[in-house]
Amino acid sequence: MVSRADGLLWVTRIGWGVSMRKRTGIFLTKTIVDAAEKRDRRYHLWDSEYAGFGLRVEPSGVKTFIAKYRANGGGRTAAQRVVTIGRFGTVTADQARKQAKKILGGVAVGDDPAAELQVKRREMTMAALIDFYEEKGCIIQRGRRQGEPMKLRTKAYTLARLRHHVLPLLGHRRASEINAGDIEAFVADVTAGKTARDVKVGPRKRIIVRGGDGAARKVVRDLSAVFSFARRHEIVPRNPCETAAIRKTDSPKQRFLTLDEVTRFGAALDELEQKGANLKALNIARLWVLTGCRRDEIAGLKWSEVDLEEGILQLDDSKTGKSIRPLGAAAVALLKSIHKQEGTDFVFPAARGDGHFQGMKSVWSKAIQIAELPGITPHTLRHTVGSTSISTGEALALTGAILGHANHRSTAIYAHVQLEPSRKAANRVTKKIADALAGKSASDKRVKGKARGHSQRDDGELIRLLTARLAEGGPDATRLRQAISETIANERRDEPTVLSE
Repeated sequence: MVSRADGLLWVTRIGWGVSMRKRTGIFLTKTIVDAAEKRDRRYHLWDSEYAGFGLRVEPSGVKTFIAKYRANGGGRTAAQRVVTIGRFGTVTADQARKQAKKILGGVAVGDDPAAELQVKRREMTMAALIDFYEEKGCIIQRGRRQGEPMKLRTKAYTLARLRHHVLPLLGHRRASEINAGDIEAFVADVTAGKTARDVKVGPRKRIIVRGGDGAARKVVRDLSAVFSFARRHEIVPRNPCETAAIRKTDSPKQRFLTLDEVTRFGAALDELEQKGANLKALNIARLWVLTGCRRDEIAGLKWSEVDLEEGILQLDDSKTGKSIRPLGAAAVALLKSIHKQEGTDFVFPAARGDGHFQGMKSVWSKAIQIAELPGITPHTLRHTVGSTSISTGEALALTGAILGHANHRSTAIYAHVQLEPSRKAANRVTKKIADALAGKSASDKRVKGKARGHSQRDDGELIRLLTARLAEGGPDATRLRQAISETIANERRDEPTVLSE
């Protein structure tokens, strides 16, 4: 008896002087399915009781029960069909076995369930297609998380956009009949606000759907993913979104805070703290601007992800998967000042229940109102860290390490950034932001420098060293040149204006 990596057992029998082998499988149970590990390539485990009943294991680790058979009575020349029974977790091994028995039993008497399913799917309306997409299609379609299920919040937002915009305009149409012109008309209608509504659905609960250009671009990207999914399942022959003359990308966000605006924002947080505002909310906002982390990466931060000795965050589940973020000294100091609450791993635990704190809305609104910064969002603070990093002269790869970008198109190749340089970069970048957040202006530092005083000899030596460093070139020279320019500009701006009579 020989066991193979494809999940089959080959039993060798000796008879009439000839060695024969008979293929058998493994009885698929929950234990067997649980133990099936992901590999570099897709593979199958086949059941020993029902020929054709199997488990498909993807490189991402997703496990799906299938039934495979040959149509039209079988035979080696007959077309091979595969019917997806369901994903493990949604469907148990016992339920999948019962369904496989039903499918394969029908095949034995001449049925072709895969062909019948394709006929039904080609008649599928957009409303039915979106339901089918919710059941089997909400997965990441590209990137290093390709094949993994969407995060629950992402899935909820995606389906909400599809149902609020697509169903009212295209829900009754057959999916196979939608063409590029229909997509262009759909985008125009959403942009014009035809799907916008504000409906009260219960006590203190409303559904507010906004149309407009941004909403149209978001939902058409979701719709394109639905059609790509439908094409892979042979429900539609093509993806009409790919040929439609529409804009699918958002304009790059340009808004970020200047250091003066960061100072106003910090002063607003300090004022709210003096008035007794929730300290958890205030510290979350401070960490947003000191780290450049995404909103829930800080709000849902756990102590098990914080390494204060190394000065890093080791996030278990960020937008890009597991991620290591370097911390500046100011962020480390703030985290050290926070008392760890017993019975929870969250840095900012909720007052009730087992989750993390989520009461940012009121404090945030008050802070940006006091700071006179209308329209900014927590993500604006992330842009602020990125823009400050680039303007300070940091390399794109180091900026990517600070922000946790995994895609080189966002910043640079994060995988090749060593921890020590990125941590030093975080210190350099966030020092300016931390000073501004604490209300320390550049003019304060200039006054301190003037008070010390220097001799002409010292100045001459300093000029010689500066000239030599600038001549060497490189990132240090770039930062030095920028710092000198900023200092001269600030000095000129601070000089009093003399009016001649």
